[in-house]
Amino acid sequence: MSLAAFLAFAGLVIFAAVSPGPAVLMSARTGLTEGFRTGVMLALGIASGAVIWAVAAMFGLHLVFDAAPSLLWVLKIGGAAYLLWMAWHLWRDAKVPFVTQDSRPVPRSAFAAFRLGLWTNLANPKAAVMFSSIFLGTLDAATPVWVLGLLLAVIFAAEAVWNSLVARIFSLDRTRARYISLKTVIDRSFGGMLALLGVKIVAT
Repeated sequence: MSLAAFLAFAGLVIFAAVSPGPAVLMSARTGLTEGFRTGVMLALGIASGAVIWAVAAMFGLHLVFDAAPSLLWVLKIGGAAYLLWMAWHLWRDAKVPFVTQDSRPVPRSAFAAFRLGLWTNLANPKAAVMFSSIFLGTLDAATPVWVLGLLLAVIFAAEAVWNSLVARIFSLDRTRARYISLKTVIDRSFGGMLALLGVKIVAT
């Protein structure tokens, strides 16, 4: 793999990471409501989900989707249902005061945050298609295993760093104070955007 191809790959991965989507939305809200440390664990879960989809793409999941389009449809329905479920809970609980908004401790445990990030990313099967396109455009059959490992590390780092940064920005005291004063509007906005993304997954 040439240096130019590697840089192209890294650029595409970074662009994919920073593009608005369920992961970025969840990072922002976690930073707002549960702080930076919990946001970092969420970001690590998101990054792990991206690596899982990338590994699946490396092993030709796009070929499976081409051969059995119904499988992709099932994954889309399942992922959209998960995002719509989260959107409904955000919308429903928007008026609940911040300190008592659910029965979990705030912030949630590191494992719970990691798991939420993981499932948030795995709920979007389009990531597998996206990574397949990136790999097809930048890799060849002779790519060494160590290079594939390095590419996976780039994917993990891009997702983890970007979503941690988002969580950090939204965890700042000034941002949190603004959130508390506008909790109903903000939570319903997050819920609405998650719902729209869930619908988009099925529709495209």
